[in-house]
Amino acid sequence: MEAERAVLGAILLAPEKTFELLSSLHVVPEWFYVESNRLIFEAARSLHDGKAQGVDAITVVSALQEAGTLESVGGPSAVERLVEGEIVVAHAEFYADILRQKYVLRQITDIASDAIEKCYAPDRQASAILSDAQEAMFAISERETRTLPTFKESLMATFGKIDRLMSDTSGMNGLSTGFKDLDKKIQGLRNSEMIVLAARPSMGKTSLAMNICTSIALDVDCDGKKRPGADRSAPRGANRLPVLIFSCEMSTDALVTRLLCTLSRVPFSKIVDKSNVRDVDLPRMKNDLSRAASELMDAPIYIDDTGGLDINDLRARARRMKKRHGIRLIMIDYLQLLGAREAQGEGRQLETTKISAGVKAMAKELDVPVIVLSQLSRDSEKRDKEARPRLSDLRDSGSIEQDADVVMLLRRPCKNPGSTGSEIPNLAVVDVAKNRNGATGEVNLNFEDTLTRFSNYIAGGEFDNPAAR
Repeated sequence: MEAERAVLGAILLAPEKTFELLSSLHVVPEWFYVESNRLIFEAARSLHDGKAQGVDAITVVSALQEAGTLESVGGPSAVERLVEGEIVVAHAEFYADILRQKYVLRQITDIASDAIEKCYAPDRQASAILSDAQEAMFAISERETRTLPTFKESLMATFGKIDRLMSDTSGMNGLSTGFKDLDKKIQGLRNSEMIVLAARPSMGKTSLAMNICTSIALDVDCDGKKRPGADRSAPRGANRLPVLIFSCEMSTDALVTRLLCTLSRVPFSKIVDKSNVRDVDLPRMKNDLSRAASELMDAPIYIDDTGGLDINDLRARARRMKKRHGIRLIMIDYLQLLGAREAQGEGRQLETTKISAGVKAMAKELDVPVIVLSQLSRDSEKRDKEARPRLSDLRDSGSIEQDADVVMLLRRPCKNPGSTGSEIPNLAVVDVAKNRNGATGEVNLNFEDTLTRFSNYIAGGEFDNPAAR
C-alpha cells in the first residue's frame, strides 16, 4: 500500500516523467491492490492521455468528482495527502516494481487457490487440473519475460530472413514437405504457421501428413533422396528434425505399422493375409520390413495417441516436448477429435472455435509449423459431379479457415466417377485454397493406396518409384 501511494504521489508531482516511466514498464490499473488507489490512478491516467488539462491534485479531484467516485476514495483530503511527506520521484521505478511483484504473487495465489478448490470437487480430474494450472502459470511467465522488440530489431531480423531466402537455392523459407510441386506452391512449412490439411474420410489425409512428417524426421524427400533445403555436405540423416504427432484417432501401433509398410513398400494386406504371397517372396518381404525398421529405429518421431485430448492438455504436452526434445514440427490428427473444456456445453461450433484458436496460439508460442488435419462436410459431394471441396466445407466452424495460414484440400478424383481425372486411379489433388504468404492453386500427386504412400506426380498415372526404374 505504501508503494502504491508513492507511485500516485510521484504522478501528482511529476506527471510527464512518471507516466513515461510507467508506460515503459506497462503498468496497468490491476497492479493496484487498494481499490481507491486504483481509481485515483485511472483518473490521473485518463487526464494525462486526454491532454486536455494538466495532472495534479486539483484536476484529479475534479475528475473523480465527475466520475462519481470521489467519496469512494476518501474525498479530496485523500488525494491531497498523497503529495505530503518525502516523495522521491526518481524512485518511482522501484515503487512500480514492488507493485508488479505483488500483482504477480496475487495471480499465483489465485491460481493455486483455484487448483485447490478443483482438487476437492466431486468430479475432479487430476490431468485436467494440472493442465489448467500449468497453462495459467505459463501465461503469467510469458507476460513477465516477454519484451517488445524495437522496430529496428524487427527490421534487421526480417531482412536477415529475406537475405537467407534469396541465398538459398531451394527457394524455400520453411521445412520441405518432401514433395517438389507442393514445396513450389507453399514454399515449405514455415514456423509459427497453422497448416490445415482437410478432406473427406478415406481420401488419405493421414497418409499425406505422415509422409510429410517421415520426410522431415528422416531427412529425405518422398523418393528417399536428401531433403531439399538440407545441408548437402552433411552425411545422410544428419539433418533429421524431431517431429511430434498427436494421433487422436489411430493408435501408435497402427501408425508405426503404416510407416513400416510405406518405407518397406510391403502392403499391409500381404502381412495379414499371406495366402496370395508366394513362399519365395516371404524372405524378401521380411528383409524389406527389417530394413525399414532399421531406418526408423533412430528417427526422432514422438507419438502421443491419447484420445479425446483437451486443447489445453495438448498445448501443455507440446510445450514439454518442445523443451525436452526440440520439436520442429507438430501434427494433429485430427481437429474435430479434440475438446475444449472452456466451451463445453456452449455448442460444437464455439468449442471448435476455441480449439482452432488454441492450435494457432500454440504454433506461435512454440515457433514451429503445426499441421492439423480436419474433416470436410458432405456439401462437396452433393454440389456437383466434380465434388471439389471449398473452404466453406470445413466442418463445425469458420474459425478454422480464419485462423489457418495455409489450407490444403485433398481429394481423389477416382472416388467420384465422372469427375475430371477419375480415370486415373492413382491421382490425388491437393488444392491449396488458402496461402496467407504465397500462391494458391492445385498440385497433383500420386497415391499408392496399398502402401499409404504419396509421391511426385508423373503424367499417365505412373509412380516416381526409384526402385522400379
